[in-house]
Amino acid sequence: MRSLDELPVAGKVVLLRADMNVPLDRTTITDDGRIRASLPTITKIAERGGRVLIVAHLGRPKGDSYAERVAGGPSLSPVAARLGELLGRPVPLATDVAGESAAAIAAGLADGDVAMVENVRFEPAETSKDDAVRAEFAARLAALADVYVGDGFGALHRKHASVYDVPALLPHAAGELVRAEVDVLEQLTKDPARPYVVVLGGAKPSDKLAVIHNLLARADRILIGGGMSYTFLKAQGYEVGKSLLEADKVDEVSKVMAAAAERGVELVLPVDLVGAASFSPDAEHDVYPVADFPADREGVDMGPATRELYAAKLADAATVFWNGPVGVFEFPAFSAGTRAVAESIAARPGLTVVGGGDSAAAVRRLGLPENGFSHISTGGGASLEYLEGTSLPGLAALDYGPEAVAQEQGA
Repeated sequence: MRSLDELPVAGKVVLLRADMNVPLDRTTITDDGRIRASLPTITKIAERGGRVLIVAHLGRPKGDSYAERVAGGPSLSPVAARLGELLGRPVPLATDVAGESAAAIAAGLADGDVAMVENVRFEPAETSKDDAVRAEFAARLAALADVYVGDGFGALHRKHASVYDVPALLPHAAGELVRAEVDVLEQLTKDPARPYVVVLGGAKPSDKLAVIHNLLARADRILIGGGMSYTFLKAQGYEVGKSLLEADKVDEVSKVMAAAAERGVELVLPVDLVGAASFSPDAEHDVYPVADFPADREGVDMGPATRELYAAKLADAATVFWNGPVGVFEFPAFSAGTRAVAESIAARPGLTVVGGGDSAAAVRRLGLPENGFSHISTGGGASLEYLEGTSLPGLAALDYGPEAVAQEQGA
């Protein structure tokens, strides 16, 4: 990939595709990690005299038209305000995405300035599966700028206009964040130091079965936790009560476990669970061995024996990749499992990678030092698809250049 250092930006309007898809409580940002992760690229462009025009998405606005999506929100206004605080100067926000306001903002930028356009997903064409529809919108975005920098790692697995189509229209390069993310993922896939231990949590096995299949050829040990573990336990014949379960995936999960055994990859499951009477922060709860889990309880965390087991399985790891919390960490009473896993990983001296999304949010919410990990990714879905061996459309657009992408679009 062409690096930002190789792209002339002085005096040019730089269309920067960033990932600032932060969690909101109404209009209050609850975790600004993705905004902070974009700062090195923004600062580098501005210090080199570039005129930064940021394109980013926030949430998944509903509606078939631009007007419906704008009315439903969310606006990037809180993001622009927080970015301005971090940069120490106001960051103007256009009232549209690629219309008159965005054009006026772009034209008014001076060297070193930073501004944003509105939520790119207000434009239905951004996520259209119709190449021609996306291309028309991409042309409007490209007309705002002189060059393009792709730094929204968390969106690189999407074939969206601002991620995939615009790089074909402008001289372009990868931002600092994307290059850092890809460098870490290459270390995980090419020749990781061993033992290589993977911790997978989160809600559903269907989100991660493909990556597990691919990791069976690379990892030495895979620890399963969180909501997805209940489907694995069900496949072993255990009662899981009212816990989150993908019953239609039990057969596929059984095949994954058989494949792991055949390849000699250790697949580790919980041995005890915290079962709650209801899904609420103050629910009555107790610890149960997996063989004695009650039919009227819901699994909300791993038990103390599992926490000890997982800590032991991580104790000799030279490389760790973690994606997905292993309990309902948002409720303090059920955060012990996720905290124990995070602390065990942070204690390792080798390469320790937190795979974005809820895992990254858990690290910050639980007050754990971010510098305790080698790398905290900004893109959970993109990280997983990379580890699956899937080609990321946005990465291909940055890697192969305008001619190759244009040729692929026309194929």
